[in-house]
Amino acid sequence: MVRLRRPPEWGVEPVPDSLRVLRTFDLFVLWSSLGAGLLVFAAGALLVQLFGLTLWEAFLVSLVGSVLGSVLLAAAGHHGSQAGVPTMVSLRPILGRSGSYAPTVLNIVQLLGWTAFELLVMAQATAIVTANFLGPWTAVVFVPAWGVVTMALALGGPLAVVRNWLERFAIWIVYGSTIAVAIALLLHPLDAGLRLPALTGSFGGPGSLLLGLDLVVAMPISWWPLISDYNRFARAPRDAAAGTTLGYIAANTSFYALGAALAFFGVTAFGIDASNPYAFLITLGVLGLGPLPLIAILVDETDNAFADVYSAAVSVQNLSPRRRQAATIVAASLLGIAGAGYLVATGQGIGGPYESFLLLIGGLFVPLLGVVIAQTFAVRRGTYGRADFFEAAPRWRWPAFASWIPGSALYFAIVLFGLPIGATLPSFALAAGLQVVFAKVDQGLARPSATSLGGDP
Repeated sequence: MVRLRRPPEWGVEPVPDSLRVLRTFDLFVLWSSLGAGLLVFAAGALLVQLFGLTLWEAFLVSLVGSVLGSVLLAAAGHHGSQAGVPTMVSLRPILGRSGSYAPTVLNIVQLLGWTAFELLVMAQATAIVTANFLGPWTAVVFVPAWGVVTMALALGGPLAVVRNWLERFAIWIVYGSTIAVAIALLLHPLDAGLRLPALTGSFGGPGSLLLGLDLVVAMPISWWPLISDYNRFARAPRDAAAGTTLGYIAANTSFYALGAALAFFGVTAFGIDASNPYAFLITLGVLGLGPLPLIAILVDETDNAFADVYSAAVSVQNLSPRRRQAATIVAASLLGIAGAGYLVATGQGIGGPYESFLLLIGGLFVPLLGVVIAQTFAVRRGTYGRADFFEAAPRWRWPAFASWIPGSALYFAIVLFGLPIGATLPSFALAAGLQVVFAKVDQGLARPSATSLGGDP
C-alpha cells in the first residue's frame, strides 16, 4: 500500500541547519519560476493597453523596474534568511511582536487575492487551450481543478516543490516555451516605436513611464512578504541574495516585456480588441506555435499559486503558532477557489481589478519595505539573535508605524491625484528616511530611561 506522510513543518521556529540546503542555483530556479507566469504577462500587457507605452518604453520600464524591485526583494529577506525564520516573524524586531500582526493580516489578505487571480488566469488559459469545450462553463470547471493541484503542492512543502517539481520538470519547459515565444515574436515585424491608444486616456509622457515603473516594481515587491518563507532554507545568506536577485530579474524582465509584445502584436496583427484583458492569452494561441507554449507556462503557473497558499498558512502561524499548516492550506485553497469563482461569475477577470490590486499592494507594502531596509541596513547594521524574534521582541515599536503610515499615505495620494511622479520611489524614500530619524529618536529616549534605572555609574 502507498502510505502518505505529512511533511514536517517548521512554523515560526528557525529552520535547523541540517535543512538549510538550497544553493544559489536552487534559489535562482525558484525565483525565476515565481517571477514567470501568466499574471506577469497580463501585467506587461497593461503597459501598452493602459499606459500607452511603446514596446521600447515597455522594455526599458520592465528592465529598470525589475532590477530595482529584485534588489529590494533580496534585501528584504536578508535577516530572515540569516535567522532561518519566515518573513512575518522576521518583522518582530522591527515592528514588535504584536506590531507584526498588522502586516501579517494584510499579507494573508493579499495572498488570498493572489490565489484567486492565479486560479482565474489558469482557468481562463485552460479554456482557451481546450477551445471552451464546455462552453461558458469551461473556466468555471477548471477553477476548482487547479485549486486542488495548488493545494496538493502546498501540502508537499517548499523543499519538495523546488527539488522534485521545479528543477526536475516544470522550470525547463517554461524556459523552453518562453524562448519559443520570444523567437516567434522576433520573426514577425513589430514597430517598437508605435504607440497604441491608451484605453484610459492618452500617453502622459514621463508620468506614464513612472506609472508603468510602479506597475513593474509592484510585482517583486508583492513577493517580499513571502521571501523568507523560502529563503530561510538557503545554505547561506549570499546564496539567497544572489539566487533571488538574478532569478527574479531574468524572469520579471522577460515576462513583462513579452506580455507587452503579445498584447501589442495581438491588437496590431490579429485585430484583437485592445480592451480585451485576455489579448495576450489569445495571441499566444494564434501566434503559430500551437497550444504548447501556453500549456507549458500554465503548468509552471502552479508554483505561483502554491507559494501564495503555503505562505498564507505560514503567515497565519505568526498569529497562532500552534495552528497546523495542513488545515490552513486547505482553507486558503478553498477561499482562493471561491474568490476566483466569484471573479469568473461576475465577469471581472484580469484588467482594471488586477491593476487596482497591484497598486493597492504597492501602497501597503512598498513603504513597509522602506522601513525594513532602513532598519536593517542603516539603523541596526548587524545580525539579529534568536531572542530578538521571540522572548526579547518588544510588543510594539512606534518608529516603524510612524514611518510606514505616512509612506503609505503618500503613495495613495500620488496615485489618487494622478501626480506624474510615480508613487514607488517617493513613498519608499519617505518611509525609509522617517525610520532612520525616528529610530534614532527612540534610541535617544531609551538611553536616559536606562541610566535612571541603573543609577549613577
